[in-house]
Amino acid sequence: MVVIRLSRSGSKKRPFYNIVVADSRERRDGRFIERVGFYNPVASGAAEKLRVALDRVTYWTGVGAQVSPTVERLVGESKKATA
Repeated sequence: MVVIRLSRSGSKKRPFYNIVVADSRERRDGRFIERVGFYNPVASGAAEKLRVALDRVTYWTGVGAQVSPTVERLVGESKKATA
């Protein structure tokens, strides 16, 4: 099964997440099919907090990919920000 989920990177106490399309059998931070955005929860000032390629998320969900609850919330935030 293909899932759209967060993959953690960044240093200790400074998380940074890539939003990736991956096979559900792969590790959380392992191999992925495509990177469709990022989420920086500790962004401050002019730093960009969230970027999502909505067209690619729409494509992957259209071909059967499952979206994790957190990514679903972030995609909703992104849609609200662009509207």
